[in-house]
Amino acid sequence: MNIELTSVTRSFGRNRAVDGVSLDAGPGVLGLLGPNGAGKTTLLRMLATVLPPSSGEIRLLGRDPRNTAHRREIRRRLGYLPQNLGYYPAFTVVEFIEYFALLKEVPPGRVSKAVAAAVERVDLGDKAKARLRTLSGGMLRRVGIAQALVNDPDLLLLDEPTAGLDPEQRVGFRALVRHLGQAATIIVSTHLVEDVGAACSEVALMDSGHIVFRGTPAELVGRGEGHGVGDAPLERGYSAVLQAARRGGVAA
Repeated sequence: MNIELTSVTRSFGRNRAVDGVSLDAGPGVLGLLGPNGAGKTTLLRMLATVLPPSSGEIRLLGRDPRNTAHRREIRRRLGYLPQNLGYYPAFTVVEFIEYFALLKEVPPGRVSKAVAAAVERVDLGDKAKARLRTLSGGMLRRVGIAQALVNDPDLLLLDEPTAGLDPEQRVGFRALVRHLGQAATIIVSTHLVEDVGAACSEVALMDSGHIVFRGTPAELVGRGEGHGVGDAPLERGYSAVLQAARRGGVAA
């Protein structure tokens, strides 16, 4: 397994954002759903080695991120797109992605090819030399996806990756994620259940710091049959699971 979490918690003062989560994942695409404040972003930040857990154990790619040497190796093989990616407005697209390639210790002889491939994957070839300050919000999001891909990661963590993308771009993103998930372990945190249904082989649903459901999109749809609210089957399954969890009838 590329991700192994055992009874992981993360607290901020009295607020326990992640509460006793155990989770494992191998190659494939796992969609992480949940309402605002459920703990999704905190969980991803721990998986990205940005935050240590308050308690519990995390192993990533067979390594312990508490160990400095292990953490450095994990980061070489990790791609991460946070919700809000800072950037240098005067950098060009290529310069920005090169910068991340160097941070991830991509061998110098491979950097140019890796950057070009990442730019093409997000369909920004015609903007490669554009300054970041000139780009739209959707284009900046695609630049963020490209930096996460530049090292051809074995573990890819994407927090709201399709925010700002138009429908055509979202379809292209889903196809890219399905392709990458054949070899890599990918977690996509999103509020858009249609992205999960189209791109993910599994779904984990968080609420109040807990995983309250883990299964396939079809199994989540099944939870909503005759229950839940929403305009689409996945939305009804999502709402039905949350309602059950909040009544104390969690069956993950």
